Amino acid sequence: MPDRGAAYDGDNGIDKRVNGAMIKQLHFYGGIHPVEDKVAQSVPIVEPPILGTYIVPLQQHIGAPAKAVVAKGDQVKRGQLLGEAQGFVSAPVHAPTSGVIREVTTCLGPSGAQVPALLLASDGEDAPAEPMPAIDWRQASPGDLRQRISAAGIVGKGGAAFPTVVKLSPPPNKKIDTLILNGVECEPCLTADHRLMLERAADIVTGAQITAHILGAKTILLGIENNKPDAIEVMRQAAADSGIKVCSLRVRYPQGAEKQLIYAVTGRKVPSGGLPADIGCLVQNVGTAAAIADAVCLGKPLYERVTTVTGTPLVSPGNWRFRVGTTYAEAIKLAGGVKEDPIKIISGGPMMGMAVYSLDIPVIKSTSGILLLSQDELTQFDVRPCIRCGRCNDSCPMAMMPGILSVQIENQRYELAEKWHVMDCIECGCCAYTCPASRPLVQHMRRAKAEVQAARRAAKAKAEK
Repeated sequence: MPDRGAAYDGDNGIDKRVNGAMIKQLHFYGGIHPVEDKVAQSVPIVEPPILGTYIVPLQQHIGAPAKAVVAKGDQVKRGQLLGEAQGFVSAPVHAPTSGVIREVTTCLGPSGAQVPALLLASDGEDAPAEPMPAIDWRQASPGDLRQRISAAGIVGKGGAAFPTVVKLSPPPNKKIDTLILNGVECEPCLTADHRLMLERAADIVTGAQITAHILGAKTILLGIENNKPDAIEVMRQAAADSGIKVCSLRVRYPQGAEKQLIYAVTGRKVPSGGLPADIGCLVQNVGTAAAIADAVCLGKPLYERVTTVTGTPLVSPGNWRFRVGTTYAEAIKLAGGVKEDPIKIISGGPMMGMAVYSLDIPVIKSTSGILLLSQDELTQFDVRPCIRCGRCNDSCPMAMMPGILSVQIENQRYELAEKWHVMDCIECGCCAYTCPASRPLVQHMRRAKAEVQAARRAAKAKAEK
């Protein structure tokens, strides 16, 4: 049996004949192939006009929210610091355009919680603040580059929004020898990273080289699923003299998950409960790499991102470079509005995204997509008992047993679920997607993980007394 938490099936590739030649298609254990529905993949990135107002959250990242350094009535310029990081796991926030701070307030985040925010009224001039001086990264020290990345407020743009400077500061005993760029974008419907690779390939390469310089990594690998042949070709041309190896990956969800991507391109297994740094790897999204290049070479902080707005109800699905603070309502309006009322709106993609109940939510640094679904695309599932078919086990990319775990969790046996490695669940949804009994397996895993974490905190507090 494979190590729990490892995506392992004894081989990380299958031989396939392509154009008369046998090539190795890299892959991982388990997974599924949902309908891709990437209707916006041929639509170039659009720069939207400056809006009248932006609602800028001070928490656009995992960790402590930023602390406002401006007050009501203050004049600000594009790229100016609005909120400073509070602690190591935090990130600063910058102005998306020039204007006046109308309110220090709160707003609704994608999770449904209220977060601290600033209401910025644009003056229409989009006047820039003085940029940070450009850095010659080849001559700069890793410490100086980390400091610049931190000051620019860069976070992981693949969805987790983990402060990048934290990721680039592994413990001294964790030597990173391999940097892996994630250009997979396996989530259905989303095409933002695909377009970014086509339109900003050189910047992605530069960002990868800067990251490798910081880490001292000797190997740089870029994983792209082979349903994006144009991106593979463009990135190979851009990386020709950089030492970056572009890897063509078998189309399989969730190929872009960290542990699965690492195994596919290196054959290394992240241990249960471990991190990529434990096996000498670090994974960075291509969007994050481009943001690093902007911060270091141009002195530009992170105040915008490419987001896919798509779905059957939309008039014009596409990819936009939104300023943070753009509301979902404005984003949908920019996409031409709707031709029919959507029944559900998802922040992100259909597999790992989060349904939202308001269009007042603003785009943040981690908003990869806004997906609208019609009535015909939704089904009200009738949950039934587990029939022990084993499909969830076959599809689980973590080699877990979701069906058995689900029954344990229904019976509130959280301590048993912990022993069965529920904390290794990446919540990809493969198990629920394949379940013929329509069981809410992902919700069960999330509940168990929350209960286990609460029990751990209680045990720690008790021990400290």
